[in-house]
Amino acid sequence: MQITLYYNPRCSKSRSALSILEEHQVQIDTIDYMKSPPDAETLREILAKLGGPAKQLLRQNEKEYTELGLAHADDEEIVAAIAANPNLLQSPIIVSTAQAVIGRPPEKVLAVL
Repeated sequence: MQITLYYNPRCSKSRSALSILEEHQVQIDTIDYMKSPPDAETLREILAKLGGPAKQLLRQNEKEYTELGLAHADDEEIVAAIAANPNLLQSPIIVSTAQAVIGRPPEKVLAVL
């Protein structure tokens, strides 16, 4: 099984999720989304696998959230904002062929295994 982990190595939850995946010896493609941010199309693909609104992808405590007025934004506005400001992306996000989960708490990564 191939797993893609969108993570921030500075985030303790991201590091915990990576550790859990490594313990289960799955093949992991790690992407530091701050260095290699997902584009809008990739974000849409992740969102389709997550199900639900784009708002779940947002880190609401970031200053850009308020500055960009994202509290009432639609899905496309949110996707565009995250593509332009990767620090707005909730992390970690674990993506398999069939589904995706946000690893908060990190043990949620087990849902894709």
